[in-house]
Amino acid sequence: MLRTVIIDDEPIALEKLRSYVEKTPSLTLAAVCRSGFEAIGFLDANEVDLIITDIDMPDLNGLDMVKALPEPPIVIFTTAYSEYAVDSYKVSAVDYLLKPYGFVEFSRAVNKAVESYALRNNVSGQSRSGHRSDSLFVKADYRYVRVALSDIRFIKGYGEYLQIYIVGKASPLLTLSSFAAIMECLSGSFLQVHRSFIVNMDHVEQIERNRLIMDPDNYIPVSDSYKAAFQEYLGSHSVGKSNK
Repeated sequence: MLRTVIIDDEPIALEKLRSYVEKTPSLTLAAVCRSGFEAIGFLDANEVDLIITDIDMPDLNGLDMVKALPEPPIVIFTTAYSEYAVDSYKVSAVDYLLKPYGFVEFSRAVNKAVESYALRNNVSGQSRSGHRSDSLFVKADYRYVRVALSDIRFIKGYGEYLQIYIVGKASPLLTLSSFAAIMECLSGSFLQVHRSFIVNMDHVEQIERNRLIMDPDNYIPVSDSYKAAFQEYLGSHSVGKSNK
């Protein structure tokens, strides 16, 4: 979930924004601020993923507040004045909401923020610390679902789509993507063993006759094209000698 700070000097607008954030599964409310200065004080001491802020505020408006941040997170602006739209994009806002806006418009803006967050953190397979992330966002239908890499059992190619099989889920997540794209986000326990399968080796129960047994209902073949890489992995992750 994106850690979110909301900022507005109008109590009614701020309460509406709070209710929208609390109803959105991809967001978690980190702070509620009534001025730009209050927000800067919080942001100096806390790491957040998303700011949703009004532009027209006394003392310090939303645009100047974001410009004052050395490394601003993702930003969505809210405003009652459409002429601020161009200015909002000059500070790299992911979207802006023209008041009065409803939950549908809010959700669309949040979806853009989630997509931006996914690109920042998962396309290169790197987190902000420079290490590989332990989760990724998967776009399924009109939402992004965070999935822990350790919960992914295997991935099956299905035409232009990927089916991602997850621990505890009866049905796989279906997303429009490629093996090349998702492999950049995966950790070292994942191995492509077939043109149609990537397997999390941590979830393999048994290996026999060049087949990976995931469970009684799922047997995944190791194709000739991937056999050398598979044998190399197996040689460094197994003990015991075969009987000849």
